[in-house]
Amino acid sequence: MPLTDTAIRTAKPSEKPFKLYDQKGLYLLVTAAGGKWWRIDYRFVGKRQTLSLGVYPDVTLKEARDKCAEVRRQIAAGIDPSVHRKAQKSARAERAANSFELVAREWFTKHAPNWAENHANRIIRRLEKDIFPWL
Repeated sequence: MPLTDTAIRTAKPSEKPFKLYDQKGLYLLVTAAGGKWWRIDYRFVGKRQTLSLGVYPDVTLKEARDKCAEVRRQIAAGIDPSVHRKAQKSARAERAANSFELVAREWFTKHAPNWAENHANRIIRRLEKDIFPWL
């Protein structure tokens, strides 16, 4: 029988972590400390894997089921959801590291010692006020 929101809210922690199963590999892991984590177990290329989908109540039952369906679609398409998530996270980190603001601040730090203090303050103030908020 699928989980209900009432069953999730009333689940109390015990000495050992336990699982409340929903459907299609989705379950709620209730930790001894009282945390409630959405997880999904799946098999990819014959190997059992577990993927975390978020924390209840930040991720509702409906959202967890939607994420579970997305994971199952990826598996059906031959994509390992764990590897896919890691690649997305890496791409986000790379984009953030190569942002204009980061490069501009690095440029400012390099050239500011050669400028008058008044000029340097005016340049960084203009960047922070006029450029960075728009990017």
